[in-house]
Amino acid sequence: MATRIRLQRHGKKGKPFFHLVAADSRAKRDGKFIEKLGTYNPTANPAVIDINFEATLNWVQTGAEMSDTARAILSYKGVLYKNHLLNGVKKGALTAEQVEEKFALWLADKDAKVQNKVSGLAKNAEKEKIARQQAEEAAKIAKAAEVAAKNAPVVEEVAEEVAEEAVEVATEEVVEEAPVAEAAAEEAPAVEEVVEETPAVEEAPVAESTEEAAPEASEESAAE
Repeated sequence: MATRIRLQRHGKKGKPFFHLVAADSRAKRDGKFIEKLGTYNPTANPAVIDINFEATLNWVQTGAEMSDTARAILSYKGVLYKNHLLNGVKKGALTAEQVEEKFALWLADKDAKVQNKVSGLAKNAEKEKIARQQAEEAAKIAKAAEVAAKNAPVVEEVAEEVAEEAVEVATEEVVEEAPVAEAAAEEAPAVEEVVEETPAVEEAPVAESTEEAAPEASEESAAE
């Protein structure tokens, strides 16, 4: 019976989630399996892989076949590299201590790369957020300018209408005041005529009456 390390699909539509299993190569993809070796979530960035390292390494050493995706996952997690180093021990090229030392260095380098990727993704996400905010602000400014440009003719028309109404009102006031001025001008000669027609006070009779009274007074004084 040939054993094959492969993936079993789980999860909802559009959100796949896989189990890494060792199964009979004749079994269906999502059928029975011999042992579950781990999980794989490709929807995360970076992808989340959690495996039983020792059990998976044991299946690889016993000659289990691997699907292409399973091989890529095991290479990423260092299972294939550790198997390569252990084969060097079997051939006498390496010691167990050297294998552990080399593998520890490989793990440290791998973890550093993963952390750099995570940091880079976080920075890119922050830059994208800032870029989106700036784009939104620019869009708001452009929209405001467009609205202002559309409203400008309306404002000018309103100003013109207000100016025209002011001119009309002023013209009406002038027209209304004109007859009054004309009437005043027409009444002015009539007043002058009334003044001319008024007889002057005759002071002569008063003087004459005074003179007439004076002789009478002198005659009376002579008789006495």
